Amino acid sequence: MKLQFYLRFHTRYGQSLHITGNIDELGNNDTGKALSLHYLNDEFWHGTVEINSETAPAKIRYKYFLKNEDGERIQEWGNDRLISSLHKDTEEVQLTDTWNHAGEYENAFFTAPFNNVLLKGEHTKGKAGSDKHYTHIFRIKAPLLKKNEVIVLCGAGERLKNWSETDPVMLERKNDWWELRLDLSGTGFPVAYKYAVYNLKESRLVRFESGDNRLLISEAGSNKLSILHDGFARLPNDTWKGAGLAIPVFSLRSKNSFGVGEFNDIKLLVDWSAITGLKLIQLLPVNDTTATHSWLDSYPYAAISAFALHPIFINLPNLAGKDYAGRLGSLKKKQKELNEMPVVDYEAVMKFKTSALKELYEVMGEDCFSTDDYRKFYKANKHWLQPYAAFCYFRDTYGTSHFSEWESCSTYDKTAIEALFLPGNAISRQVGLYCFIQYHLHLQLQEAVDYAHKKGIVLKGDIPIGIYRHGCDAWVAPDLYNMDWQAGAPPDDFAAVGQNWGFPTYNWKRMQEDGFAWWKQRFEQMSHYFDAFRIDHILGFFRIWSIPAHALQGIMGRFVPCLPVHINEFGEQGIWFDYQRYCRPFIIDEVLYEIFGDRTGMVKENFLQPNEFGSLDLAPAFATQVQIEAHFAELEPTAENEWLKQGLFDLVSNVLFFEEPGSQGQEYHFRIAMEKTSSFRYLIPHVQEKLKQLYVNYFFRRQDDFWFKEAMHKLPMLKAATNMLVCGEDLGMVPGCVPDVMKQTGILSLEIQRMPKDPKKEFFHPNDAPYMSVITPSTHDMSTIRGWWEENRDKTQHFYNHLMGQWGQAPQFCEAWINRAIVMQHLYSPAMWSIFQLQDLLGMNETLRREKPQEERINNPANPKNYWQYRMHLSLEDLIGQQEFNEELRGYIQNSGRD
Repeated sequence: MKLQFYLRFHTRYGQSLHITGNIDELGNNDTGKALSLHYLNDEFWHGTVEINSETAPAKIRYKYFLKNEDGERIQEWGNDRLISSLHKDTEEVQLTDTWNHAGEYENAFFTAPFNNVLLKGEHTKGKAGSDKHYTHIFRIKAPLLKKNEVIVLCGAGERLKNWSETDPVMLERKNDWWELRLDLSGTGFPVAYKYAVYNLKESRLVRFESGDNRLLISEAGSNKLSILHDGFARLPNDTWKGAGLAIPVFSLRSKNSFGVGEFNDIKLLVDWSAITGLKLIQLLPVNDTTATHSWLDSYPYAAISAFALHPIFINLPNLAGKDYAGRLGSLKKKQKELNEMPVVDYEAVMKFKTSALKELYEVMGEDCFSTDDYRKFYKANKHWLQPYAAFCYFRDTYGTSHFSEWESCSTYDKTAIEALFLPGNAISRQVGLYCFIQYHLHLQLQEAVDYAHKKGIVLKGDIPIGIYRHGCDAWVAPDLYNMDWQAGAPPDDFAAVGQNWGFPTYNWKRMQEDGFAWWKQRFEQMSHYFDAFRIDHILGFFRIWSIPAHALQGIMGRFVPCLPVHINEFGEQGIWFDYQRYCRPFIIDEVLYEIFGDRTGMVKENFLQPNEFGSLDLAPAFATQVQIEAHFAELEPTAENEWLKQGLFDLVSNVLFFEEPGSQGQEYHFRIAMEKTSSFRYLIPHVQEKLKQLYVNYFFRRQDDFWFKEAMHKLPMLKAATNMLVCGEDLGMVPGCVPDVMKQTGILSLEIQRMPKDPKKEFFHPNDAPYMSVITPSTHDMSTIRGWWEENRDKTQHFYNHLMGQWGQAPQFCEAWINRAIVMQHLYSPAMWSIFQLQDLLGMNETLRREKPQEERINNPANPKNYWQYRMHLSLEDLIGQQEFNEELRGYIQNSGRD
């Protein structure tokens, strides 16, 4: 049997197209053995293979990929190209295909939230007017049809009903495709045709697809079958819009929770969302962060496991059931006390929940482990559950999560860990506790997810960019991470010296060796509970801000990977490279006086020493920020000591370049914000100007193509690991290549009114949002609308006059009508999703909103030790009962077309 492939694709010079599939002739899905296509004309590439029809599989699956001149491969999106149900007499199959670009809007509507929930009720199957014996199969996709709408085929010739609008040929929905099988024997070719939308209930043609007529060239023939994958019907593809809510689980408040939001509370939140017309609930990470058993563990982005759920979210009565409810009676008083607190008391909640969980485990554990459902859960999750349970046991046994300090198993040994779970092992009972807790967390979250789906609500999760340095993932596979580096962010308006998150960075080269297996497992685990997810700091997949282990401030970091400046480039710019002057802290008396004033003498005497160049160096005991921090940690924590410490930190960072490790003095990286250093100010103007030119080139030009390729090596493969809708948090110092990568991969961007991506603008108008985006007035890392309004009077005034179009003086406080106007701007944005923090929605109502807007903020990124304890000030039950407000909000959502 001959298979002929015709792919509709317009290439650039140097590009080539290839096809791979599940048969030997197509390389058995090995791209290295793929069939190369040949350029046919400006519209098509072509390839032919002969296969043995008797030995070929019943279903032949295949897909195309593009190879650029430099060898880079880009796969088309999807895995649904199929050759099946072939007649035994078929001698030739001609396939006419359209490349599926991952960035096409329509692809978003075949992801889990739309396919399984949001558009599920809109699907009308239709009944195809197919022929029993056929020569042609037509396949087309059209995701945004309304209820009772189907796809029909209109065209020239008797079999296509001569363009009849009253009696067109109907297609049938089969999975994601609309399909029709026709016998076009005797038809004159080529045949002009078009797809159209037909309303079954009203028996009328709604509209034809836009654009020119399609042309069918493949003629009918004896023992020949033509299959057309016509891509997407040319219909409006940016009409669907939804509104969502963003809130951490721990912030939920119900009358039955235990001082913190729980997975059970999600069901009440779903009820409220359904009442108001919200379609999506976005949560912060829900992974276990228990490292120190203190309030520091409240930070949701420092998970000790990328797979395990946090025990704080478990609902004890649900776990205990009727049989063991009596064992929780003694906790009623404490539950009431904690639940009435305005914020989460993390330590108290964890203390009491942990105690209760241990007690319930003693009486429920054995019965739980004997059930088929638990065994199934254990088997499916064993790859992460065993290491996690063992890690928790050792953490608690040795009193620290710093596994390097454990007396045993400080280095992970899979065989030894597996032995802990054998029935005869004395420790198996203890490690079983953590498996028991994870199983019941899974059940409670799954129940909430199922409930949400039944109500037509989807859940969006959050993938942190980092892993905790002293967590289970780092213990199990330290080779996947660069443990000598710390992830963070460069300086910005919120953190003048940058941010140091403390996470080790990813060893992408090592991860790529096994096809990013850890990431794929992580995404797959997340897909059990979430329909969509937000990639925290997606810029980290292009490059990550990396801070060496000896530094504490983000300003001491650089982007990795990054193309350095070669020493020859300085000579080309007429600059003599002086290592001591450029790469060592620049310390002279004038600089010292700027920082320390009349304390300069004391600083020189205690922390510095003269060098051979006529300037000063930090003494060896104070050469790094870590050494300085350690010194002051032993002193009394006074304001003066803190001031001295920060001043010394400034000296350490008063450099222009960092040397590339291993380059033997040949390659260098600019220190970020070079122009703000006193080291730069003391250079002569000529050198300043030349360095500025190199600086701009280094940060904003030379890296773009390099970072584009870095992202394209990772993101398409990771996105394809599941069918979740992927959204990226692309804020901060955004490289020029990021928007293109987001468009090419079909990842939704994040747009924030107060953080425009255009540096020339003070604000971003929601009206300018791209369709493939999420727009929001604030995030958990920012003040709410009301809080921001009071922060900077000049900005507020400009916003009031120019973004809101109001005359005169802006009100001092954010009155309800102002908050409402900002929410409305976002609802009427062209973005696919408008997502709001609950605080910003309640801000529209003078009665319901919190009295002090400063109490609405969840996190301040400038504070590395922020206590994540924000909680709703009214219960979900009370919110559900606010009929007037709920109807008002639902009206806004409906009128904006997001219902």
